[in-house]
Amino acid sequence: MQTVKISLRYGMILGVIALICTALSAAVYFLTKAPIAQAIANQQTELLAQIIPPQSYDNDLLASCDEPHFAQAKTLRIEKICVAEKNHQPVAYAYETIAPDGYSGNIRFLVGITPQGEVLGLRVLEHKETPGLGDKIELRISDWVLSFNHKKISTDNLNDWAVKKDGGQFDQFTGATITPRAIVNQIKRSALPLLQQMKVNAVKEEQK
Repeated sequence: MQTVKISLRYGMILGVIALICTALSAAVYFLTKAPIAQAIANQQTELLAQIIPPQSYDNDLLASCDEPHFAQAKTLRIEKICVAEKNHQPVAYAYETIAPDGYSGNIRFLVGITPQGEVLGLRVLEHKETPGLGDKIELRISDWVLSFNHKKISTDNLNDWAVKKDGGQFDQFTGATITPRAIVNQIKRSALPLLQQMKVNAVKEEQK
């Protein structure tokens, strides 16, 4: 009987401790949830500002970001689209996409582009490329991503959208051609179909 009482006592103590720990964890979560969410939003806003000039639009660009709602998006590996508007007219799109054929796997990056096909900017979000070689796709290491600024993509110049080793206009890295090739090719695969789909969506909205 004494053993049962001791067991119950320790069980109650452990239960109270668990309850206190749970309450503390919940309190910490609710206290830090808003600041963390705000910090993430600030980072995303800053990143978007690097690829689409904030003075070029008047809507809340971050609030416009959403998952794509067209069938081809998965094939194109487009995961998110943000629409920059001026006077309720689209002036640029920021889209998050994945190049699946990097040297060490997927390369996730963000592209800013106008409806006319002019690339405004590009920033790499995530990659596993080799340090000292493929990681030159990061702006903090190399200005290679800036070579996309103000380059236009259209059906007439698709051959230019390749690294120089493949006959295109973009530099490759010494000893690491696969990484820049993956990014250039993914823009080539995704940009024009995306712009075409956004035009279709705009027409549908006008007809409503």
